[in-house]
Amino acid sequence: MAQSFTEENYLKHIYKLSKKSDKGVSTNALAERLDTKASSVTDMIKKLAAKKLVNYQKYQGVTLTNKGQKIAVDIIRKHRLWEVFLLEHLGFGWDEVHEVAEELEHIKSATLVDRLDKFLGHPKYDPHGGPIPDSEGNFPAPARVKLDELEVGKQSKVMGITEHSESFLAYMKKVGLDLGVEFKLMERHDFDRSVEIELNGKPVQLSHDVAKNIFVAY
Repeated sequence: MAQSFTEENYLKHIYKLSKKSDKGVSTNALAERLDTKASSVTDMIKKLAAKKLVNYQKYQGVTLTNKGQKIAVDIIRKHRLWEVFLLEHLGFGWDEVHEVAEELEHIKSATLVDRLDKFLGHPKYDPHGGPIPDSEGNFPAPARVKLDELEVGKQSKVMGITEHSESFLAYMKKVGLDLGVEFKLMERHDFDRSVEIELNGKPVQLSHDVAKNIFVAY
């Protein structure tokens, strides 16, 4: 039985929340994530449990079954591939791709998604640095670190970000730190963990709050 868009969204967010804890995902955490009532979440969880997509016990949270996890990872794969396509081939910006990909991720055709993956050259990460699983659900091994963890003196490039707010994206654009941009880490200040990078031959100062939200190659 096919899942509705809402059911797929639930599975996706249960998967993402489960990665932050070893315990089951609480209905309150899921309600906050989806900006809805806990009672509505409970009703949906029961529907998903009836389809054997989640395991649910009251007061113990919810976990995905193998079937539910497969669907969730597939949704994430589609979403991230579409983000790459939108950015690289349709001229969308970092701050625009997520919302459009939210709609495209529900396309059912596995053939279309596999061909999209091949067309894009089998990318490992989306524009925000999220790892893209392959058709078997395997995520790539990490080949990146946070900028605040990078070795001083090392040449690197921007791989993605963990902060997706409009203000952060606007700041990244203002200082010239776009996806794939190369730079050199010149100094890290012990006092506040701020960093100085060399970008296009010029020094750029970044606070620790900024540096800790940028993925870079290592």
